[in-house]
Amino acid sequence: MKFVRWRGLLGAALFAASVVAVGTFTNAETLFAVAPTRIEIGATPITSFDNHDPARIRFGALEFRGGLELTSKYPAFGGISGLHVEPDGAHFIAITDHGSWLRGRILYRDGKPIGIADAEMAPILGLDGRPLAARGWYDTESLTERDGVFYIGIERVEQIVRIDYRRDGFKARAEPIKVPADFKTFRYNKSLECLVAPPEGSPLAGVLIVVTERSLDARGNLRSFLLDDDRITRFSVNRTDDFEVSDCAILQPADLLLLERRYSVMRGVAMRIRRVPLESLKADAVVDGRPMIEADLGYQIDNMEGMAVHRTANGETIITLVSDDNFSFIQRSLLLQFAVVGE
Repeated sequence: MKFVRWRGLLGAALFAASVVAVGTFTNAETLFAVAPTRIEIGATPITSFDNHDPARIRFGALEFRGGLELTSKYPAFGGISGLHVEPDGAHFIAITDHGSWLRGRILYRDGKPIGIADAEMAPILGLDGRPLAARGWYDTESLTERDGVFYIGIERVEQIVRIDYRRDGFKARAEPIKVPADFKTFRYNKSLECLVAPPEGSPLAGVLIVVTERSLDARGNLRSFLLDDDRITRFSVNRTDDFEVSDCAILQPADLLLLERRYSVMRGVAMRIRRVPLESLKADAVVDGRPMIEADLGYQIDNMEGMAVHRTANGETIITLVSDDNFSFIQRSLLLQFAVVGE
């Protein structure tokens, strides 16, 4: 067995061990920001994506533009699970899976990310003004914007909340919205990882799209929903090769991007992005999409869990990925950027 295979197996074992350890030995409610706080984030540039061929930049339909390994001494930093990048490609707002906001600004040189500035963290607040995490609603996993209002998917309690961050910033309060009764039948901790609203001009504009992480239908596919106020459309996403959905985004004008991850002791850790036509999301459909990229531990990946898309001033479409380090010293918080260069 080649060295890279052994490294993949070891990495998968450590990855799984870190997830178990964090869930067993830490209290999630102690790992959220207790008040708005300016923090320092260290950023080590990642100049190549392929560990074996540093000169390679093309990967499937994507071209690697650069990345960062992020670190901070602030205890609540880590566990990044959802990401929104503003149209300027620099300012971002993210959430952690222990109920914190994280915002800041990506610094660039020659189109490549080189650092993070103006970083701040704060608790995501509930309607009563207390942190969501303080009431056990800390597993905030997915983030999207619809009509200027943010929506957050919360696993374990199977809730979606709307929060007017544009108006109130860190003082904004999360209001639960009505969700289908089906949500209570999701597999525990395997649900609301993908939540996205196609923007104006896209098919299904304004509808909330939900694809579960690994809550399966009778045929073993991923249970999925279109939420349009009181109108609910149910469909499924074909689950292949043991991948699970960890986030999603819209590639304008007409595609849903699914960020997926896989980890097992035998096969190692991997990530994949699939491209699914929005027009295929219909009642009772089982939809699929072609992969844009797939990578394992031979590449600079970790537990890739957040994805955002923006368009540059010169017309390039950039996909930004972030990883959830599970607050573990074994794992890393990564930010990776790719340009879409192929269909």
